[in-house]
Amino acid sequence: MTQSNNKTIAKNTLVLYLRMLVTMLVALYTSRIVLQVLGVDDFGLYATVGSIVGIFASVNIGLANGSSRFLTFELGTGNFEKLKKTFSTVLNIHILLAIVIVVLAETVGLWFVYHKLSASIPSDRMNAALWAYQLLILTAITSIIQVPYNASIISHEKMTVFAYASIIEVSAKLGIVFLLQLSSMDKLILYAILLCFVQVAMALFYRFYCVSKFKEARYEFILDRKIMKSVAGFSGWSLFVNWIAGVNGNATTVITTMFFGPAVVAARVFAGQVNMAANQFVQNFRTAANPQIVKKYAAEDYNGSKQLLLDSTKLSFYLMFLLGLPIILVAEPLLQLWLGQVPEYSVIFLQLVIVQSLFGVFDVSFFTPLYAKGRIKENALIGSFISLIQFPIVYLLFKAGHSPVVLSYAGIIVSVALGLIAKPVLICKIADYTFRDLLKVFIPCLKVSLLSIPIPLVAHYYLSDNIIGFLGVCFISAITVLSIIYFFGIEAEMRSKILLLVKEKWNGLTKKTH
Repeated sequence: MTQSNNKTIAKNTLVLYLRMLVTMLVALYTSRIVLQVLGVDDFGLYATVGSIVGIFASVNIGLANGSSRFLTFELGTGNFEKLKKTFSTVLNIHILLAIVIVVLAETVGLWFVYHKLSASIPSDRMNAALWAYQLLILTAITSIIQVPYNASIISHEKMTVFAYASIIEVSAKLGIVFLLQLSSMDKLILYAILLCFVQVAMALFYRFYCVSKFKEARYEFILDRKIMKSVAGFSGWSLFVNWIAGVNGNATTVITTMFFGPAVVAARVFAGQVNMAANQFVQNFRTAANPQIVKKYAAEDYNGSKQLLLDSTKLSFYLMFLLGLPIILVAEPLLQLWLGQVPEYSVIFLQLVIVQSLFGVFDVSFFTPLYAKGRIKENALIGSFISLIQFPIVYLLFKAGHSPVVLSYAGIIVSVALGLIAKPVLICKIADYTFRDLLKVFIPCLKVSLLSIPIPLVAHYYLSDNIIGFLGVCFISAITVLSIIYFFGIEAEMRSKILLLVKEKWNGLTKKTH
């Protein structure tokens, strides 16, 4: 059974990686063209109005986590009737949330755009900004109502669906790039219209698939009080946490525009896109592993659930470090090669957000045991308090005349506090982990980090900043990190299995050639 589960994780991880490679390559290409067509200011302006919507819509992430957890859990128990009631109940909850967000966005949000943000928006771009804002609201509520359907696909571990759908989605976004170049319409407005259309079309596709494949996904007007209470009890705290995170993420984007203008926001967006591309490797692996962790816990295989969490956390960090180290070293030529024109602060933003993501691996991974057990109240309170202090501190630092880079330093401090202190304490107290368990993750990760850095750093110092040097640093970094992981990051048993697998593949190849 364990071997079968591991094969499922491996298969789904591979499918998600193939999906990611396609979407990432197209996304990076389209971003470059969109920057050229819109310009730095309009690109940053779109991100800013999107952040205002995001402040309200960020609570959806918490509810999405709750939806996915309860659907996955009921699949693990095998109770179809409970699963059916759970799906319809969480879908109705999402519909209600979408209505609330529309009301808030059209009142409080619109007031903010008119009265607080207008000073940072050129008067001739205000109309375009308002069009983008309205279309982003529509995009947001489409995503919110779609959550239970996506959660069903993940719960059933049908990752190939995401892979096929992503090919359609990125093809459509590639088409957007060409339409932007050909049309004489206002580029920012057209960009917002086309992205909204793609989002709605993809939501309809996922919905059709779920309704046709999963019997529980056929909507009924059910609001089961017991399920609502369970989802509310679990998601209520998660909603609070994600709203705080939304304030820190989206509101800081807004105040960055107010203090430094849309161009600096664009720099943060591009740094975030490269970081997101690297993070997708980790997120895809976690997306494939998390359902198995939850299902093992639901089936009362607590030791199996714990071991899978520890192993997947360690591997998640290795994946992020393998990609993150060369990105940090070659950030400047990488951005130059990608964008052509590199907005100010993009390089330092990119380097620091990669560091933040490395610590964030532990924060995200160690949430899974709390998520599986359904105990997230303590995490919500502690995590929210740590995150909540970030926004006012950054605001005061901006007010005092500091560089926008202080935003990234603050993010790193929060990630360290959450990933290395708060989450480890919580899973030890709540989910029956021990600090000895966690040392099996932290010590190998620390060894790999410290031992891997010197050689790529020397290579970066001596190799010139051209394409050959760029590729050389990336190659040396990859070989060094993989070697250190093999000798110092994994157990002897795993090394033996890898060596045996390589020998089998090599013998198979040599037989074919003779």
